[in-house]
Amino acid sequence: MSHVGVGPRAVMRSVAFLTAGVLAVPALAGCTSEDPSGKPLAEQDVAAAGRASVSDGGTLRWAVDSVPDTLNAFQSDADATTTRVAQAVLPSMFRMDEAGSPVRNPDYLESAEVVDTEPKQVVVYKLNQQAVWSDGREIGAADFAAQWRALSGKDSAYWTARNAGYDRIEKIERGANDLEVKVTFSRPYADWKALFTPLYPKDVTGTPDAFNDGARRALKVSAGPFAVKKVDTKGDQVVLTGNPRWWGEPAKLDQIVLRAVPRDERVSELVAGELDLAEIDPETADEVGLAAGPQSPATGTPLMGPGGTPAAGPQGRSAAQALRSWAIANGSDEEAAEEEVLAREERREAEAKARRRQQALSGFEVRKSLEPAYTQLALNGADGPLADERVRRAVARALDREKLAQAVLKPLGLPAEPVGSHLALSGQPAYADGSGALGEQNAKEARALLADAGWVPGGPVKKKDGEEAAGAEKDKKDKQEKDGKDEKKSEGDDDGTYIVGEDNKNEGDRNDGGDDAKDGADRESGEKHSSGKNTAQGGAPGAYAPKGTAAPADAAAAPLAKDGKALTLRFVLPSGPGSETLRTVADRITDMLKEIGIGTEVTKVPDESYFKDHVAAGEYDLALYSWPASAFPATDARPIYAKPVPAADGSLNVAQNYTRVGTDQVDQLFDRAMTTLDQKEARGLLRKADSRIWAAAGSVPLYQRPQLVAARENLANAGAFGFETPVYEDMGFLKKGAQGSRPSAPAPSSSPSSPSS
Repeated sequence: MSHVGVGPRAVMRSVAFLTAGVLAVPALAGCTSEDPSGKPLAEQDVAAAGRASVSDGGTLRWAVDSVPDTLNAFQSDADATTTRVAQAVLPSMFRMDEAGSPVRNPDYLESAEVVDTEPKQVVVYKLNQQAVWSDGREIGAADFAAQWRALSGKDSAYWTARNAGYDRIEKIERGANDLEVKVTFSRPYADWKALFTPLYPKDVTGTPDAFNDGARRALKVSAGPFAVKKVDTKGDQVVLTGNPRWWGEPAKLDQIVLRAVPRDERVSELVAGELDLAEIDPETADEVGLAAGPQSPATGTPLMGPGGTPAAGPQGRSAAQALRSWAIANGSDEEAAEEEVLAREERREAEAKARRRQQALSGFEVRKSLEPAYTQLALNGADGPLADERVRRAVARALDREKLAQAVLKPLGLPAEPVGSHLALSGQPAYADGSGALGEQNAKEARALLADAGWVPGGPVKKKDGEEAAGAEKDKKDKQEKDGKDEKKSEGDDDGTYIVGEDNKNEGDRNDGGDDAKDGADRESGEKHSSGKNTAQGGAPGAYAPKGTAAPADAAAAPLAKDGKALTLRFVLPSGPGSETLRTVADRITDMLKEIGIGTEVTKVPDESYFKDHVAAGEYDLALYSWPASAFPATDARPIYAKPVPAADGSLNVAQNYTRVGTDQVDQLFDRAMTTLDQKEARGLLRKADSRIWAAAGSVPLYQRPQLVAARENLANAGAFGFETPVYEDMGFLKKGAQGSRPSAPAPSSSPSSPSS
């Protein structure tokens, strides 16, 4: 269950994920070496092929997480499948390119530009003269105006999820002719390109009844390469078919069937030949990769069976019969011989089943990239210890974000760089690494921050009824738990050993392993080097050995306490089969916090209640979930990081700021970025806002999410899309002998695959 988006804004650019957005700033010149935005960390992987190489016809069976409750992307219960459908069947004024920036969509738009800024900002859209709705009516100003009225927030009869941007429009008029739409803004709006994507026909947005109910289960009028044939809730699928009135390049496929298939059932559906395209977890990716490996020339099956054992040959039955005869001849009774035969038969059948499974998967390949989304650690600053900024900063400074990113991405052969911004990802114009405002990982400084906040080692702890007392027994239990986790760590991970005072970057931090040979020699000889005076603030007595002394592999700071209460944080995690990676990351974070004296109380809850009942409700201290990156962060990220404000009923209005941490300064920077039409100035303001968000330490970006997709080998122009909006009309099956283009294969990793992303 990797997408599970339940954020209030259910537009395609703004959905929160448990563990999985399509995003939507004018096209900019290429980045220079000095440009902090850099370039995307990974290319898309879709087996790109020219249309001439793709056959006409066929049905693409595509696994999705759900059949959507609504086809209206502007309603609160829209989901990722709603977005997929909207992309294929509705107009979009701008598409995302490979770097996460919007570009004009020529199928609908000949041009769009700001023609006036004084006294008001005016944008003129010139529409493609061939663009028509499926009922034959031209796409025009009436559709733009109806959508504006529905989403402006002025009429509460419309059940909308958001009105950002539309609330700044003053009026919409017909331009010089029917193909021009003139939009006048009451206030300057830098993110005007975020509007009217998708664009619904006035049949849907013209009245509250039509908006609220008319597009939930059907779209009678559309204007894309595909149209909605049916939403089959009983069959758990949405069927899209070619639009006969489509004026652009004709769709190569006859149909796209979006089938709701649970993540843990997708490999079985692939084996059964019921799917052509499916986002998968790392374990399934390993299995598909093995099946696509070297094949036996004689049988056409993989050379190695499950677990790397040689696959059994066709002589299995005769061997079993020979075994029975031999056993009887050498004194075994017939019953024992029969048991031997049955055991051998069961093994043979299991091996044969595994061979058939691998043979079925051999027609697929794994396409991988990085999603336009990042996973973060959220710190709830509403109350408790994390209400103190010093404690939040200490938690953030304790995390080795590079190791966390490597644990998830390196085994998959994907770039393992930690995310440096809350507002954009590498390659996007607004991206810059703002983590310096918080500071690098430094356990010593993290402990000093905690000491400054009054949390001291070894303080008296009041024991609650039924609660295990802190002390030797608890330490022993913690060590046993840690030892169990360490056995599951990937090959090449840090072994937990560090040398006090010899970390070149941060004294007191764990060694990254650059001096393993020297460290090992020191440990063997037991030699002690010259000591330095311990001047650490807030450190436990004896916590700092003389400089150069090897610390034990499981060394951790003494537990901290304040006013008789231990510093223990509630770490809430989803328990479903698609959330293994979150739990693995949480284990590592728990270990890192333990090293500075912070305890964690891990609670695993059902996926369906994780976000709504815990994250959104504020029932947590620490949580892991993901946000999609947006090309319009001034608009889309503001409600995520805006300072919560009291509502009229006395409650706290947090919008989408589930960490409850915000500042007036951040809000002001967002507001200024939203109103300036100078793109360079806007980027500078957003980067300043990101630095302030880092400093407040309400959330810590960790890594860009992996995107693993199993695709039939002859399927072109589909797979791991990365930032780029899919081109649905170009998807199809390759002609015989044709091949799609894929990114160069990364160097293989020596580490085993991590659990699910």
